[in-house]
Amino acid sequence: MSSASHPAVFSIPVHRAFADALVAGLTARFADGALGLAEGMILLPSNRARSAVQAAFVRAGGAGLLMPRLAVIGDADLDESVALALDPIDETGAMPPAIEPLRRRLLLAELIERHTPAGEEAIRGAAAFQLAEGLARVIDQLHYEEVAPAALVDLDLGAFADHWRASLGRLRLLVDHWPDVLARTGHIDRAARRNRLLDRVADGWRVAPPARFTVAAGITTAAPAVARLLRTVADMARGMVVLPGLDAVMTAEEWEALGPTKADPENRARPLETHPQYHLKLLLDRMGVARAEVVEWDAGSAFDGPAARSPFVSLLFAPAEFTAQWQTAGDQSAATAGLSGAVFADDGQEAQGIALLMREAIETAGRTAALVTPDRGLAERVAAALARWGISVDDSAGQPLSKTPPGALVLLLAELAARFDPIALVALLGHPLVRKGEGRTAWLDQVRRLDLLLREPGLTPGRAGVSERIARCAADPRSRGHALAVQLQPWWDAVAAALDTALAPFASPSPPAVLLGALQAALEMLAGDAVWSGPAGRALAGLFDQWALARGDGPSLVDPGDFPAMLDQLLAAESVRPPYGGHPRLFIWGLLEARLQRADLMILGGLDEGRWPPAMQPDPWLAPGIRRLLGLPAPERQQGAAAHDFAGALGAGEIVVTRARRSGGDPAVASRFWLRLAALAGDLPEPAPGGVAVTRLAAELDVPPGDPQPVARPRPAPPAGERPRRISVTAVDRLARDPYAYYANQMLGLSALDPLSAAPDPRWRGTRVHKLFEDWVRGGATADGFEAALAALAADPALDAIARAFWLPRIEPALRWAAAQVREAGVRVPVDVEVRGEWTDGGLTLHGKADRIDRDADGGLAIVDYKSGGAPSTKAAYAKLDNQLGLLGLIAREGGMVGIAAAPVASLEYWSLRPDRRAGGAGKISNTYGPRSDLKTAEAAIDHAADALSELAASYLFGEAPFVPGEAAGYGEYDQLMRRDEWFGRGEEGA
Repeated sequence: MSSASHPAVFSIPVHRAFADALVAGLTARFADGALGLAEGMILLPSNRARSAVQAAFVRAGGAGLLMPRLAVIGDADLDESVALALDPIDETGAMPPAIEPLRRRLLLAELIERHTPAGEEAIRGAAAFQLAEGLARVIDQLHYEEVAPAALVDLDLGAFADHWRASLGRLRLLVDHWPDVLARTGHIDRAARRNRLLDRVADGWRVAPPARFTVAAGITTAAPAVARLLRTVADMARGMVVLPGLDAVMTAEEWEALGPTKADPENRARPLETHPQYHLKLLLDRMGVARAEVVEWDAGSAFDGPAARSPFVSLLFAPAEFTAQWQTAGDQSAATAGLSGAVFADDGQEAQGIALLMREAIETAGRTAALVTPDRGLAERVAAALARWGISVDDSAGQPLSKTPPGALVLLLAELAARFDPIALVALLGHPLVRKGEGRTAWLDQVRRLDLLLREPGLTPGRAGVSERIARCAADPRSRGHALAVQLQPWWDAVAAALDTALAPFASPSPPAVLLGALQAALEMLAGDAVWSGPAGRALAGLFDQWALARGDGPSLVDPGDFPAMLDQLLAAESVRPPYGGHPRLFIWGLLEARLQRADLMILGGLDEGRWPPAMQPDPWLAPGIRRLLGLPAPERQQGAAAHDFAGALGAGEIVVTRARRSGGDPAVASRFWLRLAALAGDLPEPAPGGVAVTRLAAELDVPPGDPQPVARPRPAPPAGERPRRISVTAVDRLARDPYAYYANQMLGLSALDPLSAAPDPRWRGTRVHKLFEDWVRGGATADGFEAALAALAADPALDAIARAFWLPRIEPALRWAAAQVREAGVRVPVDVEVRGEWTDGGLTLHGKADRIDRDADGGLAIVDYKSGGAPSTKAAYAKLDNQLGLLGLIAREGGMVGIAAAPVASLEYWSLRPDRRAGGAGKISNTYGPRSDLKTAEAAIDHAADALSELAASYLFGEAPFVPGEAAGYGEYDQLMRRDEWFGRGEEGA
């Protein structure tokens, strides 16, 4: 209790479990019968701290014990529970309600749009919405630090860059107008309202202190309004302030080295805001309390760590100029007892190892374990790893709404409405919430058909392109997707009509509320009530309701392309905490949730720089120097808070610290906290569940037992009677180069699915060029006809902007060159294009298609094949690896081409359309024979290809030779099927 001269300020050392020690001390002081504690009040920093204290009272036992009232006044949960202190509430002093965060952000975004300083570019739509979040933080910080907006006008910015001066000019304009905007709504800023409430409580208690005991516990926020209230509580006859982890060990010189706590432009000394004790020093200074006046709390609990841990933590975080004392620190074994560490290969193994430690912990009855980490990705991985053992664990930090099924669904829908993409379309229609329940199986059957039908390049952009492809395939019985399209068309017509109607506002810039309403209508059409169900669904519904209650506030018009980013920002900022129901002895806590809490085993995970402490978030409005001039916290104070959280967690009895050498696939740098710990404590022992190092367990958990047993090179050899008797000219080349690929494609019927993308790929471009020459030659091969065909290619709606800007100008000279070759061929004239043919000999049917066949003056035929890339070499033809043209020539020579009589073949030509810069972008004609080749004529090339066909057919089609992967085969689409990585390069013994 306070005396006339000394305020009642206490501190619980870091090695003690704060909540349990607090409850033990309060019980000893005030539990005079069952109602002794119930008469008091405890002020706490957050709802999570309130839960921790409630749990500590339950653990403390005591039949019929009634707890004190618990009120939250900290930054984390700015609610109005502090009004409980006013009993009864003073109706005459009622103040305006706090404005909802979403409505405030919308209003600030509108303000940013409307007010642009002279000479500056206007900020619109999603950009204004994004900047509004930073502006809201600046306004809140001005309220927290009680800095008048007028201070922005009086700053001397001569030493700052132009863009910071421009930013401050815009900020001044906005801050000047914001009070009027806020007044028209009848609300005030939440931070300003909290300050008023706290001041009203402090003023009332100074005049008439409550008769009950009042304790402010665990509050470290150094905002002036909070500091005044804490000083008031400390001065009351039955009041006390209990701080968490104030360092009473560090010397006065170290304490002063933390720097000044008052903003003074004339004082160039910079405070050490990254130190875990700085914000406590600031709080004490604002309370007007010296560190020497703070008394150590005299109660403990069974959950405390070793007493030597507190001086160890103090030494660990000594300011840099005082770290020389580490060399004379002596034996630290008592302080590091129960402290271990593990360095994993990557963050995946780190999560696996942490899950193993938590799994082992619950093998002991009553034992608890908690993971503390600011890395949400690590927390999600650990929860997933525990799920393999059927263990559900509550992540008290929650999950961003954007990552929940309802949030992901609305973002998919917004992306699709703004920018059509077939991948987003299939993902949306197949989302687990869409048509959830009866009828979903039939719905998914249609989605799979749509998926298959869209897996071909050349899709016309937009939903109309999907309708066009389905209609075209349904009308053409010869098309590959005809059967799918016939089943799909009625279903797709209904879905497309509903989406077009619901998402019509996305056709042009619209007010954000209108776009949101369109999304809501489409969501209900697709998913019904399922999207609003559960904790995440209710959070999403609440967000939509808040936007609706904003009554059209916000940017006047938003480009539909920007709206998904706006929505993503909102959903990512909304945290969905799961309902309690996970394992009662396992926990995952963020830094905020871990404050004042403790478990038997504390695992501090993610100790890499950028994860813990997290990377600093820059302020888009105020430079660090400007913040310093205004007396606002520096960005580094975020890292000081993270350091205090680490120091507090280090007080537990049993601790495991972990990090990963690689995070997200990139090398990771050890956290500054890890480096200090390693420098002071040396090499920490590695935890070993069951006697095996946890890093080894994590690395080998999913590795099969025993030595690796790589498979041999596959040698499938089906009976000769089951082998094909019909083969295409291109399949002959596949069989020659890679027999296994031929087997997988022709006999197993396996082929890679085309990517689900509307962007033209090289295969589509090649097909489109073939179509250009086919239509042009069939139309008479005139100069005007070629220009029309080229214009049609340029106007093809399936050609995306990148292809139109880069590929088309690059290939156009080669196309013109090829057209000139056709027109100027003289006596050689085209006979037909895209000519199919087949020839049967000895029970084997060879078939293929020639891109173009010409006839010369002597009646001989020329076989032409267009290549959008490079042409095969004559060496490949001689090695019997490239037989395509020779076999087409064989079919033509034997009279197998449709509509073309048998005739000698005088020429086999590849027309490469790869632009040659040295020839002005022209292409190149090459043959599979020539004076430098062992094949001198077309007839020789045809006979050579016929020999290759005979040899391959004898071995693989009529014989029983195994289809072994070819030595010359490159990496291809059947590598996983043949398990190539297991045998390639291992020599014949692995073959």
